Amino acid sequence: MLTDAIKSDIQSAYSTFLKNRSLKARHGQRLMVAQIARTLGGIQTSSDGIRTSGPHVCAVEAGTGTGKTLAYLVAALPVARARDKRIVVSTATVALQEQLIFKDLPDLQKNAEIHFKYALAKGRSRYLCLTRLEQALEAGTAETAQTTLSLFDEWMQANTSQEAQALYQDMAQQYLSGRWEGDRDSWKDTLEEPMWRRVTTDHQQCTNRRCSNFSGCAFFKARNELDGADIIVANHDLVLADLSLGGGIVLPDPQDTIYIFDEGHHLPDKAIDHFAGSFRINASLQWLRLLKKSLTDLNAELASDDLIVRQLNQLPEILNNLETELAECYRQLHEITQFSPESMDNDVRPVFRFEKGIVPESLVTQAMNLKISFASLCQKLEVMVRQLKDGMDPDANSPLGKAESEQWLPLATMLHGRAVAAWELWGMYAQPQAEDTMPVARWITLQNQQVDIDLEVSCSPISAAGTLASKLWQPCFGAVLSSATLTALGRFDRIKTRTGLPEDADCLVVPSPFDFNTNGVLEIPVHACDPVQSDLHTAQIVSYLKSGIDHSAGTLVLFSSRRQMRDVLDKLPATLVNEILVQDDITKQVLLERHKARVDKKQGSIIFGLASFAEGIDLPGDYLKHVVITRIPFSVPDDPVEKTLSEWIEQKGGNPFMQITVPDASIRLVQAVGRLLRTESDTGKISLLDRRVLTKRYGKQLLDSLPPFRMDVH
Repeated sequence: MLTDAIKSDIQSAYSTFLKNRSLKARHGQRLMVAQIARTLGGIQTSSDGIRTSGPHVCAVEAGTGTGKTLAYLVAALPVARARDKRIVVSTATVALQEQLIFKDLPDLQKNAEIHFKYALAKGRSRYLCLTRLEQALEAGTAETAQTTLSLFDEWMQANTSQEAQALYQDMAQQYLSGRWEGDRDSWKDTLEEPMWRRVTTDHQQCTNRRCSNFSGCAFFKARNELDGADIIVANHDLVLADLSLGGGIVLPDPQDTIYIFDEGHHLPDKAIDHFAGSFRINASLQWLRLLKKSLTDLNAELASDDLIVRQLNQLPEILNNLETELAECYRQLHEITQFSPESMDNDVRPVFRFEKGIVPESLVTQAMNLKISFASLCQKLEVMVRQLKDGMDPDANSPLGKAESEQWLPLATMLHGRAVAAWELWGMYAQPQAEDTMPVARWITLQNQQVDIDLEVSCSPISAAGTLASKLWQPCFGAVLSSATLTALGRFDRIKTRTGLPEDADCLVVPSPFDFNTNGVLEIPVHACDPVQSDLHTAQIVSYLKSGIDHSAGTLVLFSSRRQMRDVLDKLPATLVNEILVQDDITKQVLLERHKARVDKKQGSIIFGLASFAEGIDLPGDYLKHVVITRIPFSVPDDPVEKTLSEWIEQKGGNPFMQITVPDASIRLVQAVGRLLRTESDTGKISLLDRRVLTKRYGKQLLDSLPPFRMDVH
């Protein structure tokens, strides 16, 4: 129940914040505060604090300018305190995490005059591993590296270059002196992935308290800070990883947690990606052959542990079987896909998708054989990992020494992790598709493998609804889903379907403070045509960019196709190309900095971007006066997951175009037009170069779902 005491705490914190910041209450923000407080405050609990009944999840769509961060924090914190729960705020981007930690939370603490503790949560792979750093430094000074370790250069290479050694020395000095906290994101320079991977670890490789560097570990120091925090800032990937391990591993136990998912529209895609899998046949054969080649060295190095030696002696037969089975699988997949080297393209990789997720019986049999063989490999490697971890434990009475265990454990855990991932993937291929159950998307992609080609075998759930319902919504105490784009075509149906939100979830759209009709124009110019006529559409985009842009203002041109973006660029005159900054050419941060610098100098600046630039780009005022959307942002028609989902909907008698394609395009279109007005004083124009919004029956639905800009059709 939302008690008078909780109401008073919320109202006091909110009014104090507004007063201290000299701000006026926004109508949409007040509605959002009230809805979150009602939902979370109305949760019924047992005597020991476990949720028993009542709606416990709410979804709130709040556009730019609403102030949703303040709304969900000031509403949720008093409820969490009263119920002795903790808050996990999860975002999709590092930028929003940093804004919360360095700006929003300190601002709330100071101006709402309430005391609370907050901390940032990251996975192990974002932190320095002191043991791995020591090994990297020792490898650089040793005259010869371990033969076996050097073979696994992809994951385990002892990078002995002068540049690498200087970097690792600098890291050691900065961390030990306290000038660096050991996380990748706060390192003073950009870190190349191979350099960083050499000195970090993951959940499988970390030996926790058995590690000789445990007391100084950067990850566990940060982890300890979480224990006393009222609010923990994380990201969707970390939350999903924690939930997949059962919850409460890195983050608090779900039943003691109120989750707030900012940028919540990303959650279903993140969840699908989290439970997808892939396997490259030739690349996997390479590491399996390296393991086979290394068995003699491994036997010699680990000979003191009889149990490990017994596992190693059983590996040749397993590895031989896997080589034979993978070679046969490769041959069989080539027959099925009919790929050829000539099929390769610089932009698009050829894909063969199994209709409705159903694979041929012969491939099911082959997948079952691979599943069994990888299960055997997993078992042997798991024993080795356990023995090596025991070797690091002084109380385990292990025949192995601590030094050699630390040296070989990363290799063993890496191999075990790869074997487990392979076992899971082939298990998903070996499982026949049952009738009347939601299928798994399965497909093969032709990939470059250095000078050769490779076949990548992939699979993915087509919906995250069931997983999120069972692992998140059901066990959590309470949750808030928030974003500027949760509805599709004005309804919450699509996000409910995709995320598996409880039936009784409270859903609300709060009004934006922006005056869209006065400050913005939505133009459908004469240059707009049906993009199905691709050559004509490209020519008309070129024509519009030549004549329809104010070259003294900031402009963003959004493309749905990289190829079309390049084609348009090739057809523009050099004088105009000189004003254009292209997404692929430089990093997003550098591109935006250059764009702002040009606008500050009153120079024309045009950004060419793809889908990622239709969201999360914040260019207020003169930095963005014109957004050009080249076409309705329908999803890629040959995406394997989308195609399999469409088949499933058709099979159930539905219309996938109207149920999925149009609603998803509506969300993307709202995100794209949302780049224009970032503050209440911003003004500008949006041009949609796709006449289908006027000629197709779904066009009116798309236009009606957009903010109420003034329309200009000519």
